[in-house]
Amino acid sequence: MANEKFNRLINWFKDWDNVLIAFSGGMDSSLITYIAKKVLGNNVLAVTVNSPLLSIGELNRARRIANIIGVRHLVLDLNLLENERIIENSPNRCYYCKLEFMGKLLEIAKFFGFNVVVDGTNIDDMKSYRPGIKALRELGIRSPLAEVGLSKADIRNISRKLNLPTMDMSSTTCLATRIPYGVKLNLEVLRRVNMAELIVKQLTGISLVRVRDHGFIARIEVDRNERRKLFNEQVLDEISRRLKKLGYLYVTMELEGYTSGSMDRLILSGNTKHKLETLIKFR
Repeated sequence: MANEKFNRLINWFKDWDNVLIAFSGGMDSSLITYIAKKVLGNNVLAVTVNSPLLSIGELNRARRIANIIGVRHLVLDLNLLENERIIENSPNRCYYCKLEFMGKLLEIAKFFGFNVVVDGTNIDDMKSYRPGIKALRELGIRSPLAEVGLSKADIRNISRKLNLPTMDMSSTTCLATRIPYGVKLNLEVLRRVNMAELIVKQLTGISLVRVRDHGFIARIEVDRNERRKLFNEQVLDEISRRLKKLGYLYVTMELEGYTSGSMDRLILSGNTKHKLETLIKFR
């Protein structure tokens, strides 16, 4: 089945003369960029949005992966924190974020004469809370991975068969996902979260780390299969000391480990409207 979907992905790109790709350098966008390059050659442009929501090191990673694939690569500097709808950090934040930066990619595509803009949304993403997908559809952005039915597991398996440098890469998300809905975003908080995650990674060697920022509380999530790496008293003491230097008063660990979209639990649980109204003014 995965081979059939893979062939459908190749054929998907054969229907186009050229393509512009929203390229993060993660596993999903790297796979479609690799396939697009194989099918369309130099008629592919990968564009990475560099914003305050991007973790330290991700831009350099995107540049490195694009260079390995051999695709033309453009970096778009965009300060998404100038958009009040994004700063408000409502449950629809992702919608406004995608609306803005994908709109910019459409402008670039029109300027350079590209027929279609695509992103790395996969079929699993369609099953979770992703308000940004609504923006993609409104703008006419295409998602070939989702359209041919490729899941995250499929993408990882294909990436391994192709020996792509992203085949064992942990999932990455924008820094805003570390902040509870209704708490306004600012550069200071985003940088603090980013530094906290780097500290945990450096001290433990764990690749998948999220530090959820609850004001004075840092809640650390790591891959459930790597939780044991935290169970060292000296490591725990050093993590606590260094994160408290960043301004946290309490440093905690999520016992069940990393869960994708854990900040969405509030809006996906029962009595949603009542809970949201305690956090946010609806528009």
